[in-house]
Amino acid sequence: MTLPFDSQPTTAPTTLEGVLERIVFSNEENAWTVARLSVPGHRDLVTAVGSLLGVQPGENLRLTGAWIQDPKYGKQFKVTSYATVTPATVGGIEKYLGSGLIRGIGKVMAARLVACFGLETLDVIENRPDRLVEVEGIGPKRSREILRAWAEQREIKEVMIFLQSHGVSTHYAIKIYKAYGPRATELVRENPYRLATDIYGIGFKTADKIAAALGVPPTAPQRLEAGSLYLLGQGADRGHVYLPRKSLLEEAEKLLGASPALVEQAVAALAETEQIVLEPLASAEEQAVFLKSLHAAESGVAARLRALLVQPPLPLEIDVDRALDWFERSEKIELARQQRQAVRAGLTRKVLVITGGPGTGKTTLVRGLVKILERKRQKVLLAAPTGRAAKRLAEATGAEATTLHRLLELDPKTRQFVRNREHPLSCDLLIVDEASMLDTILANHVLRAVPDHGRLILVGDVDQLPSVGPGRVLADLIRSTAVEVVRLTEIFRQAERSLIVVNAHRVNQGMMPVLESVDSDGDFFFIERPQPEELVETVAQLVSRRIPAKFGLDPVEQIQVLTPMNRGPLGTENLNTVLRELLNPQGVEVTRGGRTLRVGDKVMQVRNNYDLEVFNGDIGRIVAVDEVDQLVTVALDGREVVYDPGSLDELVLAYACSIHKSQGSEYPCVVIPLHSTHYVMLQRNLLYTALTRAKRLAILVGEERALRIAVGNRRVRARFTRLAERLAGPAGEPS
Repeated sequence: MTLPFDSQPTTAPTTLEGVLERIVFSNEENAWTVARLSVPGHRDLVTAVGSLLGVQPGENLRLTGAWIQDPKYGKQFKVTSYATVTPATVGGIEKYLGSGLIRGIGKVMAARLVACFGLETLDVIENRPDRLVEVEGIGPKRSREILRAWAEQREIKEVMIFLQSHGVSTHYAIKIYKAYGPRATELVRENPYRLATDIYGIGFKTADKIAAALGVPPTAPQRLEAGSLYLLGQGADRGHVYLPRKSLLEEAEKLLGASPALVEQAVAALAETEQIVLEPLASAEEQAVFLKSLHAAESGVAARLRALLVQPPLPLEIDVDRALDWFERSEKIELARQQRQAVRAGLTRKVLVITGGPGTGKTTLVRGLVKILERKRQKVLLAAPTGRAAKRLAEATGAEATTLHRLLELDPKTRQFVRNREHPLSCDLLIVDEASMLDTILANHVLRAVPDHGRLILVGDVDQLPSVGPGRVLADLIRSTAVEVVRLTEIFRQAERSLIVVNAHRVNQGMMPVLESVDSDGDFFFIERPQPEELVETVAQLVSRRIPAKFGLDPVEQIQVLTPMNRGPLGTENLNTVLRELLNPQGVEVTRGGRTLRVGDKVMQVRNNYDLEVFNGDIGRIVAVDEVDQLVTVALDGREVVYDPGSLDELVLAYACSIHKSQGSEYPCVVIPLHSTHYVMLQRNLLYTALTRAKRLAILVGEERALRIAVGNRRVRARFTRLAERLAGPAGEPS
């Protein structure tokens, strides 16, 4: 539910006070919230709209604003400001304490507290906590826990008052308090721009508003430098390792409203303090501007690759032809010429790239390399960027495989990898699958951990989407010609029977896929649905009823909806709402920041969290919700991960996810909505990546026109990287 911007208040500003019953809608980007309140004197719940992000059901709110008459939704209270006030009734106190706002007090305990102390309940907790033991179920230990949580909440409230006055929502105030503790207000006053780098979800623009409210002038060097760093970070989010100086200056002038001269001074100051690195580009007048960490990572990848390539591998006495014949006999297969070439290179080359599309036998040759080398008592390690990809690699090869983060032994406390140049991996060969997902930073860590005597093989499909993180490592290695590359192009007979494989290759070559009737027994279908509303309804029916009935697939575990975008009726947000109501309509739930998570929900982690050892793109199921302590337990990759309230915004529903987020995963069935409203994202490599995620069944739903647009659009969004040039130049530096 949204409010048209032209709906104007019909009366003078007034004040309204009531208990928040539920949140109907909440947009974390602009703080717009639609909420229902129980207000004395009003028979029905009051609808309040405005900036209320972060409020929790059960809170007693004092709202300032005015009544409006919305033409579509009727009478609403448009909020201009709000404050949380202490509940004045027994019922309000019980609802407030039972809302989960105070960890350790749930609905049952809240009822007991109020039954015991009545209107004095909050005063007892605040000033006479020794009396808490009078309540059934509260002993000395539980009493101390409640008191500690209450004190923490009071401190958070103080931080909230300060931050709310500067436009920061309650939801982010809690995260800020968790990061900075009682010194939060002091630290934010000292440097409000630190919020943009320290707190997930707070960007430069929010920090800039706070800075302005605190009196930081628009031309302050602190502001201009923070804005420039923010833009470089935004560039990294788009996949760039650096930004051309001219582009950075233009973007900075637009964002900051500052003169070119002042922005130039800020960039120079950042370079002087070594927060950024400047490098000349081919044009003598242009420079590349790097964040220091990305420059170190890209330079490190190039330097380590060159160091590995000049070192001869340890001699391996092996008759390659005989070994290949042995593997073919043991597997009862016949390797293709390209596969034999790849295995031969894999047994001898220091660094090797193997690339190819679906059905070209990448996994078979990896299995061959592992079996031959293990027979020769060589130690081979297998890894992939994601848990799902690692699991698939282990199943396909019969050998142990792990994620790169686990292989490199991430230390959550230091957030550093234990395996590095000083403490390298113990192996003769490291094989990394799904190498198209390797971003520059992770690739640098991987290469640093390869021992001098060891060898490295990167296996991946270079035609898929590049990594989510900055860089295009696999493509740059191939483009550099510094590393030997084996390209697999032949589709095997077994794979040729799959329309998924055939059509993926057709799409990759710019040809329309073969479209089969949905009544056939094939594995690839297209269903024409020109209207977005029809398309959504068809996707919902396919996932919830038709596919499970015909193919026996579990709608949550085995079917994945992949869509090009996040917003709009065909985006992940709306599709997740629709699908959850069909697949998981009820269950114990928790709401934080306007986002509701429910036991049984399919969820995805959307950022790397080194404390929890979960990473961007990990998918799991919610198995438990602790309403008292506001903890959510998620089953991820065979283990259970417990999220506290401050981490819950890192989880999103995943019944539908973006195609970008599906990289490295494989699903028995994918359902792909395609519509001309996706126009900006209708690209060949996006569709190709989506199709190659399907193992058993792929169903496209939408417009044939949109399908033709995607197949015909081979434009790939350029990424600013220098890895290929570094590998071509002397000593790992650009030529």
